[in-house]
Amino acid sequence: MAQYYITTAIDYVNGDPHLGHAYEKIGADVIARFKRLAGYDTFFLTGTDEHSLNVARQAETEGLSTKEFCDIMAGRFRDAWDKLNISYDRFIRTTDSDHVATVQDIVRRANERGYIYKGTYSGYYCVSCERFIEKGDLIDGKCPFHPSREPEWVEETNYFFALSKFQEPLLRHIKEHPDFILPAARRNEVVNRIKEGLQDVSVSRSTLTWGVPFPKEIDDNQVVYVWFDALINYLTGAGYVPGTDEFGKWWPANVHYIGKDITWFHCVIWPAALMAAGVPLPKTIFGHGFVTFKGAKMSKSEGIVVDPLKVADSLGADPLRYYLMRVVPHGQDGDFSFEGLAELYNSDLANDLGNLVNRTIAMVQKYFKGKVPSPSGVYDPLDEELRALGITAGKKAHEKMEELDPTGALDEIWSLVAAANKYIEDAAPWVLAREDKRERLTTVMLNLVEAIAEAVVMLSPFIPDASQRIWDVLGLEGKPEDIGWKGNPEVAGLLPGSQVTRIGPLFPRLDMERSDFSTGEFRLAELAQEKKKEGRKGQPSTSVKRTADTGKGDEKVSDLISIDDFAKLDLRVAEVLTAERVEGTDKLVKLEIDLGTEKRQIVAGIAQFYTPEELIGKHIVVVANLEPARIRGVESRGMLLAGSTEDRKELAVITVDRPLSKGSKVR
Repeated sequence: MAQYYITTAIDYVNGDPHLGHAYEKIGADVIARFKRLAGYDTFFLTGTDEHSLNVARQAETEGLSTKEFCDIMAGRFRDAWDKLNISYDRFIRTTDSDHVATVQDIVRRANERGYIYKGTYSGYYCVSCERFIEKGDLIDGKCPFHPSREPEWVEETNYFFALSKFQEPLLRHIKEHPDFILPAARRNEVVNRIKEGLQDVSVSRSTLTWGVPFPKEIDDNQVVYVWFDALINYLTGAGYVPGTDEFGKWWPANVHYIGKDITWFHCVIWPAALMAAGVPLPKTIFGHGFVTFKGAKMSKSEGIVVDPLKVADSLGADPLRYYLMRVVPHGQDGDFSFEGLAELYNSDLANDLGNLVNRTIAMVQKYFKGKVPSPSGVYDPLDEELRALGITAGKKAHEKMEELDPTGALDEIWSLVAAANKYIEDAAPWVLAREDKRERLTTVMLNLVEAIAEAVVMLSPFIPDASQRIWDVLGLEGKPEDIGWKGNPEVAGLLPGSQVTRIGPLFPRLDMERSDFSTGEFRLAELAQEKKKEGRKGQPSTSVKRTADTGKGDEKVSDLISIDDFAKLDLRVAEVLTAERVEGTDKLVKLEIDLGTEKRQIVAGIAQFYTPEELIGKHIVVVANLEPARIRGVESRGMLLAGSTEDRKELAVITVDRPLSKGSKVR
């Protein structure tokens, strides 16, 4: 079995995790989950970077020892990634004992080969990003990445790494291995900067005590510079054995998945250090773009943050994972907004995927008593189109994932989801059922369930919780990941005979008007409706209200009407012929009904409780003599009757319990 080793950058623990951190971890997690699906023996490393001046100062501010502070903060990062379903195999900390040993051994190896020497450094140092900055790189005297903070002037005797000796070896390696730095724009940036010339860099600090101690035989009064220390975590995680040439099961890494702002360290200093120590180089360093918020890069020190856990607490991890992978293009920047998240949630997850699943399950239950039918042999060109598109989507999405392009993969997967929704409309299973075309109906329903199962397997790296829920609803055993994805997921033979089950909405719709997009306070459409109802004070009521039991065996009824008033209502039985959602609304369904002597169109606010397919064929009770009205621009001639609980969490359309002629009067 082929091996695959993917790492993320490890995060400074001087502040809580923000959305920028979450984007990187989710992106790497999606790739790792895909590789497992594709049959790779996969190892995924993430963790925390704990040796820095920033961390020591923050711990002092909070009245804690540095180690106590790091323990608390590392726990917060681990908890955050667990909540976001990050499937890491090891959470490494730079304070781990095996990492300390690895760092010291790599410094020792580089020193023995003549690439470490003692010297004096004087220059500017940015505490926020823990890097020395050349004067020419300052912008208005400030760090280009932390413009609100003055860099510090530092003068000290350190040990230096002879980076300048690796200019030609690095350029040669990059030329011979074009996938070493991706995407191409990052590679070009790095190459151009290397060609400007490399200068030796400090790899130790003499003014700090919080860090990995330099090897004693070299100098016992220095600690390893945080960036040199941090980069070596990738070798530690692979299982490197200090004092040997055993670099571990997983080395060399297949991908270092890191932010574009740290490509210099990963694409220049890191490979040069490995060359100096005689260690094989990683295969690819992928510099992803930034998630910006209102156009600005996420930054703890600059106060530009979005709390991913708050979003996950409100909507769940899946919607956030899906949104970030959908809107931040391959290797580019993407801007986050709460409103954009809500819009994509409603359009893609609630409408496209959620409705597809709920409609299909409802029809399998209605037409086949909940059991997925076996193939009937009655096919149509529509079926071949759906199957062909599924194969194409699976293949193309697989290729995009191999190219480290989750956004492109989602585009392909969603083409299958969209095609399945269109297939429902084109095949019209409710018409097949009404016309008793049983064999054709069997084919249509089996094709729909198979398309959903294929999509679920491919979506499992992106939305693992929802994928498992759908898998369970389809009556399938195990996990969607068990199927594998090496082209088009093979699900066809699994489904006939499986027993589907109904669930509530996978992704309950969000109320765009009631949600607060300035703070990220999302409200479900159902809950918003309840609030609206509670807020209607001083308005006349048209409902019949009952008082509490008096204990005398009678109930008192308020808002009484006379029998003459009741006689004014023309209540009749009608059959629902067709049903469809009213475009652009969350709650409305448009029904064509048959009153025996005529057909009419009515609009009802029941979309949160019924799929259109569930309503077709029902014999309902309607108010036939209600004055016509236009609701959201759609004419409604009549009103169906339904009962609901006071809080509107439950609703049922009133139907007749035995056959009755269409148009019969309810008396």
